[in-house]
Amino acid sequence: MTSSAPLTNHQIRLAKRPMGMPTRDVWNFTEETVANPGAGGIVVKTLSLSIDPAMRGWMNEGKSYIPPVEIGAVMRAGGIGKVVTSHNDAYKVDDVVIGGLNVQEYSSFDEKSIKRAGIVKVDLRVGSLTQWLNVLGMPGMTGYFGLMDVGQPNLTKQGETVVVTGAAGAVGQTVGQLAKIKGCRVVGIAGGKEKCDWVVNEVGFDACIDYKNGSVKDGLKQHCPEGVDVYFDNVGGEILDTVLTRINKKARIIICGAISQYNNTTAVNGPKNYLSLLVNRARMEGIVVFDYADRYHLAVAEMAGYLKNGKMKSKEDVVVGIDKFPEALLMLFEGKNFGKLVLQVASE
Repeated sequence: MTSSAPLTNHQIRLAKRPMGMPTRDVWNFTEETVANPGAGGIVVKTLSLSIDPAMRGWMNEGKSYIPPVEIGAVMRAGGIGKVVTSHNDAYKVDDVVIGGLNVQEYSSFDEKSIKRAGIVKVDLRVGSLTQWLNVLGMPGMTGYFGLMDVGQPNLTKQGETVVVTGAAGAVGQTVGQLAKIKGCRVVGIAGGKEKCDWVVNEVGFDACIDYKNGSVKDGLKQHCPEGVDVYFDNVGGEILDTVLTRINKKARIIICGAISQYNNTTAVNGPKNYLSLLVNRARMEGIVVFDYADRYHLAVAEMAGYLKNGKMKSKEDVVVGIDKFPEALLMLFEGKNFGKLVLQVASE
């Protein structure tokens, strides 16, 4: 089935590699007619996009876990949308799908690129559009597998202390809530009283350290008197160094991101206190969520249950309009978002 009139697609493309903050001048705003996908293909109308710190790394040239976005290419982004044209029996018009939609209003996929983009159907009875970009989406999968597979909380030893940075953000809120469900003691680190109050009072963290208005070192002494067993790091830099001074023997440190370092114009600052890993026989390991793609459905099923029974909450911060993408991305690095940052491109 095919939509009748040709569709115009507005896109945001990478014009040049940023130095420091990705200001508006690194983007080109373009439009073109949506291509017919051909036999086996589909066209998806973007409803909302996931705005993630990892985007900043994708803009840099050099070796990484995923190729950089090429100059002139539509900016990479995960999103959720609705099928508006289908030449594929597996997808019907009005099916809601999630996957690599990129920063544009429409995505045209041939039969092969559907799989490459990870396009899968989702059920809005299980979670809302924004929840599918948060707890049930890539951030939630990152938090789930980062904590459970890399952090490996000891479920037979109730009360292990888990510390998570970016506690009110997309990944952090999932990690903290999941750790509480699994029987851990959870201490968040976030910027500002409002965020700290939310993770303690609304989602049940045991404590939260406000790095903007106090000493992280003193906060860790107060709230982690018996040390840190699992540290889920989203920020890197000085906070990582500080937490390394408080880790316990056989601690596990999950390196998910280093948002404090992404816009550096000089070399990334590595951990100065890394010898604490030796002293404490601790382990530091990175998490790349794509490694767990064949198990996403298991994590989605588990956490959808937690959302349904009220054990887990999902907070999103929604910015409206594709033209607001450059400013929305900067919100991440300025600490202005509260919850998972989502760009609404179109209404249902």
